[in-house]
Amino acid sequence: MKKKVTTIATAAILSSAFATTAFADTYTVKKGDTLFEIAKSYSTTVSELKSLNGLSSHIIYPNQKLTVTKTAAVKPAESTPSTPAPSSTTTTTNSTYTIVSGDTLSAIANKHKISLSNLKSWNKLTSDLIFPGQKLIVSDPSKSQTSAPATGTTAPTAPVQTTVPAPATETATTVYYTIKSGDTLGKIANQYNMTVTELMKLNNLSSHLIYAGKTLKVSGQASTPETVNESAPSNNAEKLIKEAKALLGIPYVWGGSTVKGFDCSGFIFYTYNKVGKGLIRTNAEGYYNRSFYVDKPQPGDLVFFENTYKKGISHVGIYLGNNEFIHAGNDAVEISSLNNTYYKKHFSAFKRFY
Repeated sequence: MKKKVTTIATAAILSSAFATTAFADTYTVKKGDTLFEIAKSYSTTVSELKSLNGLSSHIIYPNQKLTVTKTAAVKPAESTPSTPAPSSTTTTTNSTYTIVSGDTLSAIANKHKISLSNLKSWNKLTSDLIFPGQKLIVSDPSKSQTSAPATGTTAPTAPVQTTVPAPATETATTVYYTIKSGDTLGKIANQYNMTVTELMKLNNLSSHLIYAGKTLKVSGQASTPETVNESAPSNNAEKLIKEAKALLGIPYVWGGSTVKGFDCSGFIFYTYNKVGKGLIRTNAEGYYNRSFYVDKPQPGDLVFFENTYKKGISHVGIYLGNNEFIHAGNDAVEISSLNNTYYKKHFSAFKRFY
């Protein structure tokens, strides 16, 4: 009985001789990963993992770097006092910014007091093209703040042994996707759990212009750059604008797409088909999803507005140049200015049909 008690006491002393500490590390997301699985691997919670990385949703994508916390066992030297010494804590100071309609890279850089070149470098951007909803890193990812241990204590001198092994590296397999009619980069990126920026970088695209029948890489290494003509005006702009202006004064009719009356999307459907574009009849949001962003709009491009009579993309017109556009307004087809307080408030983007 005496021997048994001694054994139990010894085990208690040995177990108390080990302390547990945590330190920050990074994990590269692999295809198929979920926040739940990653949190489970690192003995943490999904909430803590989201908090560490400033995530507002459960969406993650391959090759994304996540900050994780590993648990390590520390065995103090025999001469170490019984009072454990506090370990230093590392806190990552990276912050992100979510782009809103009307933002530019220069404005974002100025707002966060950083250079434009650093902003593009940290986010691996090859152009100034950005879009609402996109998240940007606005602090140096390589910097972190470390707080020193309290004075008057001695840190353990024994080596630290990690109890959770780092995940094994997985070799990426190149997968190709063949573009179908009606596809957009956003739709393809969502299908393969990627961002539009990643998809464009992977295929060295400088614009959102894609063509049915072509293939895109959706995993693997970057391909040979593809040349696209983003400077071309939209479908014979001069003729398009002439047709549009000929409709000035035609009354507004909900769902209308003839000269008896137009709503905003019906006006787009009618005028573009008059110059041979061959559009299907849909709403403003439908045309928004069938077009790509342009940094420098030209006459004949589309101009979209959001949160007018409903939430989201809800109005569309044709850009004329000089900050003016023609559209089916509240009463009739009319020309309006983008400097108008109402339209400035609801402006979403300039885009161009594929």
